[in-house]
This record gives sequence, C-alpha cells and structure tokens, in this order.
Amino acid sequence: MTDIVRIIGIDPGLRNMGWGIVEAAGSRLVFVACGTVRSDTAGGNARRLRQLHDGLTAVIAEHRPDEAAVEETFVNRDPQSALKLGQARGVALVVPALAGLSVAEYAANLIKKTVTGAGHAEKTQVAMMVKVLLPRCEITSADAADALAVAITHAQHRVAARRLAEVSAR
Repeated sequence: MTDIVRIIGIDPGLRNMGWGIVEAAGSRLVFVACGTVRSDTAGGNARRLRQLHDGLTAVIAEHRPDEAAVEETFVNRDPQSALKLGQARGVALVVPALAGLSVAEYAANLIKKTVTGAGHAEKTQVAMMVKVLLPRCEITSADAADALAVAITHAQHRVAARRLAEVSAR
C-alpha cells in the first residue's frame, strides 16, 4: 500500500501569493484545494508581509499538508522589485517551516518542464496542463495554477530527492 502525502505548492508574490494542495499516492495525484493569499497594496511592506504570513498560516492550518514546495523566483527587473519579491518568498519559506513541514524549492524552468515537457512554456500552457493532470481541479487564479504546478513538481521529484539525500549522507 502506498502512503498518501499531502503537498502544498506555493508561488510567492508580494501582491498575490498562490497556493495549491494535492495528494500524491505513488504516481497518482488528486486535487485538494487552491487559492490566493492577497496583501493590501495600500499597506506598508511590513503590513503586507504580515497579511501574507497570516493568510498562508491559515491555509496550512486548515488543509494540514505534510510537505511544502516553493518556486524559486528569478527576477531580472529592477533591484527594488527583486528585493520585495525576495521578502515575500521569505514568508513562503518560513511559514511552512514554522508549521514543521519540510520545504523543497524548485526552479521555474524545472516546474514548467515537469508539468508541460518544455522548460520555457507559457503560463497558459502550464495552467492547461495542470487541468489535464488534475482533472477535478477548479483553478481560481493564475497564481493558484502556478502553485499547483509547484506541488505537482514536488510530487514527481520528492522520492528521487530523498534517495539522493540519503546517499549523500553516507
């Protein structure tokens, strides 16, 4: 009998932080839930980060995932945007860690390649393949679709990553 693992995928963002939860049993994936935690753009940075923290904490408390995965973000815009996104990414990493979950990180190209077969796929292609891989899912936003793609990627790569870690520890 294969264990069922509940995985939360997180797509970091300061304005909108996508989240998606799947259950994996071997190669079988089942959609659980998805959504977006939003911050108030009128608030200061500290307030916005607190809103993301509180919202993501509530999602984890409600859905009780076993593991978490976060997209590694690559920003080639101005340094100020990169810094703000990095702060939101910090929230995305620390909230599941504070809940006692192991947290994996995946590059955007690996996520796209895992879900669509192409490392430079468009967001619409990713969302379409998420619907194919999780036929019962009800995607609520582009950020939620990206987060589900992160969770799917973790489901596909988690076993290999654990085996590699065990070998490296020897």
